[in-house]
Amino acid sequence: MKGNSMRILRLFVSILLPLSAVAQQTAEPRINAGNTATFTFDDPSATSVKLALEGMKPMPMVKNEAGAWSITTAVLAPQYYEYYFDVDGRHALDPKDLAIKTSYVTTANLFLVKGTPPKPWEPAAAPHGVVHHHAYTSKIVTALDQQQSEYYVYTPPGYDARVKTKYPVLYLLHGWSDTPSVWTAMGHANDIFDSLIAEGRVKPMIVVMPLGYGEMSFVRNGMSVWQDPVRVESNVSLFSQSLLTEVLPRVEQEYNVSARREDRAIAGLSMGGREALSVGFKHADQFAYIGGFSSAVFPQETSKSLGSPDLQKANFKVLWISCGTEDSLITGNRALVADIKAKGVPVNAVETPGMHVWTVWRDNLVNFTPLLFTR
Repeated sequence: MKGNSMRILRLFVSILLPLSAVAQQTAEPRINAGNTATFTFDDPSATSVKLALEGMKPMPMVKNEAGAWSITTAVLAPQYYEYYFDVDGRHALDPKDLAIKTSYVTTANLFLVKGTPPKPWEPAAAPHGVVHHHAYTSKIVTALDQQQSEYYVYTPPGYDARVKTKYPVLYLLHGWSDTPSVWTAMGHANDIFDSLIAEGRVKPMIVVMPLGYGEMSFVRNGMSVWQDPVRVESNVSLFSQSLLTEVLPRVEQEYNVSARREDRAIAGLSMGGREALSVGFKHADQFAYIGGFSSAVFPQETSKSLGSPDLQKANFKVLWISCGTEDSLITGNRALVADIKAKGVPVNAVETPGMHVWTVWRDNLVNFTPLLFTR
């Protein structure tokens, strides 16, 4: 999408996403006692309807005499989930659920299974930080609409630009197909930081969530780009330039953030995990904390091929590499961990149950961030 159509899509998303908290109270699906969920879909003409629920294989629904399809799930862990319906092979949203997640590639509905006590990603009665949106003209990222790029910044509760306290900063990168708003809209990173800061589990920090593409054609041309190593590396290289020469200087000018290596972290998921590792490895003099969540790395790749000429000398305070055990990227992540360990470099290697899904990445963020800026 280009021009007016892209602006319309962004407006559509900006309107719908804030409705999610209300939609969870009134719309489908119905959350039952015991944390199962019941879904319904009305289409008497359909011959097959399946529920595609995040982290699970598509599940066939049952049609009643009135032509309504339904299914009740097994017990679900307290989390946000995305879903859609497969109707005779056609992707369909739930018209009864106003909470919608969209990206450059897909759309899905959203719902929340609440935890007791509430999980860190659930909105809580705690002091709230603020999420700021910035747009700027990029001279590096290619094929942007009017060359306008963007980034989001979370400032913690109590942040006051007039007080010259220097905060540590985390650069948090999104995955392929998504936009920079996804870490708050879908990952609920702002709620996670509000909760963890209120509980004293993390230091108050500023979190920067930039556009994660060096060239927009990398996302607009579909998944096949991942079969081209040259395109992959070009995207990472241009993103790195944009981050270090456009976004980072702007953030340090606009916010009270420390420029010390010991106060800088970079982390990301999937494509963003690969970018975080590459940027961190190549610029170990600027980042002391590195986190890769389900990083898009392949079995033949090593820390050297990702950008580190001598990982032993990097002296990272935390190097975290995590992946879901059912994720197709687990093989590449395990190989990278083995390569790092063979070099005698400490690494937090974390494997959790799950696929390439947000239920894994929210948990990663909750467990990674308490390690930051404490050493």
